[in-house]
Amino acid sequence: MRILIAEDDQVLADGLLRTLRGSGAVVDHVASGSEADAALLTNNEFDLLILDLGLPRLHGLEVLKRLRGRGSALPVLILTAADGIEERVKGLDLGADDYMAKPFALSELEARVRALTRRGMGGTSATIKHGPLVYDQAGRVATIDGKMVELSARELGLLEVLLQRAGRLVSKEQLVERLCEWGEEVSNNAIEVYIHRLRKKIERGPIRIATVRGLGYCLEKIPG
Repeated sequence: MRILIAEDDQVLADGLLRTLRGSGAVVDHVASGSEADAALLTNNEFDLLILDLGLPRLHGLEVLKRLRGRGSALPVLILTAADGIEERVKGLDLGADDYMAKPFALSELEARVRALTRRGMGGTSATIKHGPLVYDQAGRVATIDGKMVELSARELGLLEVLLQRAGRLVSKEQLVERLCEWGEEVSNNAIEVYIHRLRKKIERGPIRIATVRGLGYCLEKIPG
């Protein structure tokens, strides 16, 4: 799950980043409306937008209006001041999916994020199966033969990409692009380390991550 947070209060943003990354999401952060609009224009892989309305340089309502004007159905959770009832109404009318008034409990925000991402996946658990491996995209849980596999956030991100393209080549560049968070870099060498760790945890029975030298990786099922 990849989330964009548009919030100019750095203390609140840091709390959101820690909480959501701790739950396994890949999270990008911008501090202005113009940056949010640019990020949404150039990246179509976000699963959720958490949008503060009182953003500098471009108001959150304008960011939302432009997003919906482009035909995007991306789930949007807006953050408003406790007394901002009029803004909440405008936000919902412009196509926001939910709102939270500040201050709020981070545990409640996590629950609303889970609900919105499930809804964005059509209300289902959106599971992907690959032999004995089953991955729940909403809950971000992987199991093999019904037993949960303990994976880090990076390993989960890699597994999700490989499963979505099972049987097809995935280049290192594609993996780097998917795992890179806003303003943060992941090197090709780091990808090799994460792949090595992931292999040790999931290569059981007919599951294999094949290396195509110089090109990338492919998640395969070994014929039984």
